[in-house]
Amino acid sequence: MKIGDIAEITGCSIQTIRFYERKKLLPEPTRTDANYRLYDQNAIERLTFIKQCRAHDMSIQEISLLLANKEMPEESCDSVNAIIDEHLQQITVKIEELIALKKSLKQMVNSCSSNRKIKDCGILSNLTKLD
Repeated sequence: MKIGDIAEITGCSIQTIRFYERKKLLPEPTRTDANYRLYDQNAIERLTFIKQCRAHDMSIQEISLLLANKEMPEESCDSVNAIIDEHLQQITVKIEELIALKKSLKQMVNSCSSNRKIKDCGILSNLTKLD
């Protein structure tokens, strides 16, 4: 099937599919005599896997490592667990950062009432202060 077909089936854009090819997450497809890319069921499965990983906010590097692990089905899955454990730690840090950001933004909102003029805006004033 051609790239437009696989894009429709997987819900990935054509640009995304080409990006994953450039990043070596998808193997280079075979080509027709007219130089069109041709994909098979394996490409659909791989794109679905990549899409699921991206939905879990995994990086290209993490996905690449997971795909490499998938190529060795008889090996221990300890390395897969380690990748996910590390990703979970990164997500935990992100959540903490977002909570702190939310708190800071709420403080900014509370520093300015809607009846003020721009020159007296507490939010803009806070944004110009050095910490």
